[in-house]
Amino acid sequence: MNTFLILLLVAAMGATLFMLVKGIVTFLKTTEAELKSGESGPSASGLKQNKAMMGRIMFQALAVLIIALLLMMRGH
Repeated sequence: MNTFLILLLVAAMGATLFMLVKGIVTFLKTTEAELKSGESGPSASGLKQNKAMMGRIMFQALAVLIIALLLMMRGH
């Protein structure tokens, strides 16, 4: 069981890193024209950034939960 959780933890950490890089790349692709446009509401780039960062938070929370589960299992 521990081996499975450790593999799942590594996968969650990798997914966290992937989503972080994806969000940063999307942020860096935001142009000055997009920032100064008179559009009301969030831009398409902003929505992509939010989606990537929410994915990062989700995978990061999963990794923390797996670590907590591993610690609880070792405590017994």
